[in-house]
Amino acid sequence: MSAPLLEISDLAVSYRARAGRVAAVRGVSLAVAPGEIVALVGESGSGKSTLAHAVLRLLADNAAIDGGHVRFGDQDIAALSDRELRAVRGRGIGFVPQDPAVSLNPVLRVGDQVAEALRLHGLATRRSARLDAVEVLERVGLPDPAVRARQYPHELSGGMRQRVLIAVAIAARPKLIVADEPTSALDVTVQRRILDRLQDLTEELGSAVLLVTHDLGVAADRADRIAVMSRGRIVESGPARRTLAEPAHPYTRRLIRSAPSLATARAAGPAPVLDKPSGEPPLVAAEGLVKEYRLPRAAGAARTVRAVDGVDLEVRRGETLALVGESGSGKSTTARLVLRLVPATAGRIVFDGEDVTAARGARLRALRRRAQLVYQNPYASLDPRLSVGATITEPLRVFGVGDRASRTARARELLDRVALPADALRRRPAELSGGQRQRVAIARALALSPDLVVCDEPVSALDVSVQARVLDLLAELQADLGVAYLLISHDLAVVRQVAHRVAVLRAGRVVETGATADLFDRPAHPYTRELLAAIPGGGRRPHSEESP
Repeated sequence: MSAPLLEISDLAVSYRARAGRVAAVRGVSLAVAPGEIVALVGESGSGKSTLAHAVLRLLADNAAIDGGHVRFGDQDIAALSDRELRAVRGRGIGFVPQDPAVSLNPVLRVGDQVAEALRLHGLATRRSARLDAVEVLERVGLPDPAVRARQYPHELSGGMRQRVLIAVAIAARPKLIVADEPTSALDVTVQRRILDRLQDLTEELGSAVLLVTHDLGVAADRADRIAVMSRGRIVESGPARRTLAEPAHPYTRRLIRSAPSLATARAAGPAPVLDKPSGEPPLVAAEGLVKEYRLPRAAGAARTVRAVDGVDLEVRRGETLALVGESGSGKSTTARLVLRLVPATAGRIVFDGEDVTAARGARLRALRRRAQLVYQNPYASLDPRLSVGATITEPLRVFGVGDRASRTARARELLDRVALPADALRRRPAELSGGQRQRVAIARALALSPDLVVCDEPVSALDVSVQARVLDLLAELQADLGVAYLLISHDLAVVRQVAHRVAVLRAGRVVETGATADLFDRPAHPYTRELLAAIPGGGRRPHSEESP
């Protein structure tokens, strides 16, 4: 066997906290060979991302490497100067971070950010870099890449922004790609194309991928080897097929049982919603919704795009309606139109029998209390200056609910329901993992006991075991309180578990709607069949096993 491209030996990393140092990585050893895909899986807070960041020396200021070493080829990463490290990052090791909202520069066009990666490593001139950047954006599956290259990050969907991050990472054709949840924001069809591209790159260049993921379906389909982390240690590792088919450690077995894309026994879905009495209106009804955005000028002509194009949908009291479709299909825009966070170009929105399409002032404020949003991105949706307790109690304070003591008690209750310890009240977002931050966001949305919660990818940042607990929590709250959910998700395995009905969007239009079981078992539209066929965990063989 060839020498490892990446070799991690007995690595220990800790973080400085108020109570002293907290160990995040405890004596981890791991090797990645050229051309190999190694998946690092485990719960949120298990140390996966810390290990990935240590490879590139991108640890937070309060982190320290307490022991061990990281070698990339013949280089000791810890011994490199800042100048030498800059040469390794991008050209030697590409990095795909988890969160595009904080990783992309909001004031630079996305094409310029890809071009910068090429120029920094001397792979293109200023003039050629822009054209080369468009080619890289096309390679990662961004539609209309010449137009998208001229847009700013906020003008793209979450999935599109994630593809821009992947484009930046592969632009210099690195030998190793460290990918920290690289497809957590992507729908299944785009996810498949992106992972195909990463896999092709390893085959073309003999490069390798260290894939950090909570999606065991992705790990099963793509990895040659899997390493399972728990509480900062690797508890099990081995060939992907054997590790998932014959797990030796109890923790690995628990992860597999919790994975919606692998545990078919959990895919039965919720009980159907009973038909409502005749004449009772739905909680939310959208009629002919249209939303247009202006694109940057191209060839001297102004252009617009219809993100939502004549959408009709209903959300009944006490049910979960899932919106599914590719990134850029209009799912999140539709949700924001329903919540009146953005104005509709055309169409009508009725909430509990009242037309709120043009609501303002007190009427709009009343809607805000009864309809809440769980954002897709826990890193950007939480104020870094506020403690968790202040974040959760803020909606209560703004609407004048209770006194200080009762609001704090409510925050403690919500933290318990989303599986966070009570001492998290005093922490700030920077002290939490991505999954823990998303649980705080869910607790905040539930604080006012709303009638409707719009969940925009609410579990995409969570590992499978926490994901299962949060989904169970949402179902429990729905049963207890009668709350309705409008669920936006690219994870069709999650949708099958929790949704009563599903609406499939493509290019801003609803192409199919139906009861969840019917749509999954008997999809009528070719696009729906394509989405279902792309669900990870279906048994795609890793590239090293595809040949006889």
